[in-house]
Amino acid sequence: MPPVAAMDIRITGYENGVLRMQAPLAANINDKGNAFGGSLASVMTLAGWALVSLQLSQAGHEAEVYVADSSIRYRAPVYGDLLATARAAPDQDWAAFLALFGKRGRARVTVRAQIEGGAAELEGRFVAINKA
Repeated sequence: MPPVAAMDIRITGYENGVLRMQAPLAANINDKGNAFGGSLASVMTLAGWALVSLQLSQAGHEAEVYVADSSIRYRAPVYGDLLATARAAPDQDWAAFLALFGKRGRARVTVRAQIEGGAAELEGRFVAINKA
C-alpha cells in the first residue's frame, strides 16, 4: 500500500506470539517535532493486522483480514522511531480463533498493540474471512 511504503513501516520480529513493527520518526514526524498521531495509529493497526494474518498463514489458511473496530489511547509524545508490538488480548485464544475460522470460514479476535514505552495503546477487533 502506498501510505505504508511512505511511512517506511517494517516488521522487525516475531517471537512468542508478539509481533514487532518499526517506522522511522523522520518519515512520520509532525509540525511539533514528534510522531504524528495518525502514524502511531497506523503502525499499531498494521501490527495487529499483520499478527492476525501471520497466525492464519501459519495455520495454512488464506483469509482477508479487516479491522472491525478499535480504540486508541495516546499517553505521551514520541520523539524517536515508532516501535510497536502486537499480541492477542489476554482473554483471547489463537487455537479457538483458528478452529472457528476453519469451521465457519470467518472468525474475530481482539488484539492489543502498543508503542514501546506506553506512549500509545490500541485495542482492536480483527475479522478474518475466508478468501474462497
